[in-house]
Amino acid sequence: MGRLSGFRYREIVKILKKFGFEFYRQAAGSHEIWYNQQKNKFTTIPNHSGDMPEGTLRAILRQADINVNDFIKAK
Repeated sequence: MGRLSGFRYREIVKILKKFGFEFYRQAAGSHEIWYNQQKNKFTTIPNHSGDMPEGTLRAILRQADINVNDFIKAK
């Protein structure tokens, strides 16, 4: 298990809010689009039960331009 394992949707959203992201709109299925106005960045977050796969969380952070270490510290 890596450093990004064990994060759930609600915890990820809570941390993204600390970085200035807000819910923007509902996307296809159970996916949501979140937006940071200061950075002008969008990220897509799947709203599924259970833990978020590490690769998916890494992709979310890459889209949001958030460093993995900063994300973990904000926990």
